[in-house]
Amino acid sequence: MNLRIGNGYDIHKLRPGRPLILGGVKIDHEMGLLGHSDADVLTHAIMDAMLGALSLGDIGHFFPPSDPQWAGADSIELLNRVNHLVKASCWQVSNIDSVVVAERPKLKPHIKEMRSRLAATLELQADQVSIKATTNEKLGPVGREEGIAAYAVVLLNKYEG
Repeated sequence: MNLRIGNGYDIHKLRPGRPLILGGVKIDHEMGLLGHSDADVLTHAIMDAMLGALSLGDIGHFFPPSDPQWAGADSIELLNRVNHLVKASCWQVSNIDSVVVAERPKLKPHIKEMRSRLAATLELQADQVSIKATTNEKLGPVGREEGIAAYAVVLLNKYEG
């Protein structure tokens, strides 16, 4: 089989005094995401989808929150490491489809930059990275602005290395 698909999900709490980073882009907002790394939920969901497609586990296996070396880690650098793992197995990302769920801030003005940043990291064209943004219609913890969540689906294709 020359195709594999994986899905990923992540959610982090919002807290004042933290930077808000999504898709490797710092977004001006009064709160940011709380986590062991930079808590970039979009990049984390994409990494989990990539790893899941190859049955390699999740990002917690490779970058455990109990390991101090990953404290404050740049998720784009972690994504780069995951991409190297995928390529070392003779697979490559074909495309990504993702959704970020947040009440605020509005993400539409940042999507083009997020797509470009993620595509550059994964050595893809921007049109291979889809990012959609939606709200949770004021429902649940995301709707109450307690956090931000992201979902991602990644298609990998096999190549002869």
